[in-house]
Amino acid sequence: MKATQRNNKAAGTRYLSAHEIATLLVLLQAPVDVMAATPDVAALRDAGLAQVVDAGPGNVRFAITEEGNAVLRVLGAR
Repeated sequence: MKATQRNNKAAGTRYLSAHEIATLLVLLQAPVDVMAATPDVAALRDAGLAQVVDAGPGNVRFAITEEGNAVLRVLGAR
């Protein structure tokens, strides 16, 4: 009998770390000022789950995207 190797990981799938999930939950409560952003916020932006929004003159913040909201719905946080 020939053993087959299975790869259940879908191509391009990226899993969120616990810190990134926690950061997504923080962003749910209030947008985070760009200057106060952590590497986890940058990772969420790179994954398309957070975005930079202009909240007025000199007030740029990170906020959750529609994709980020979809993740929160799956987690039951929305």
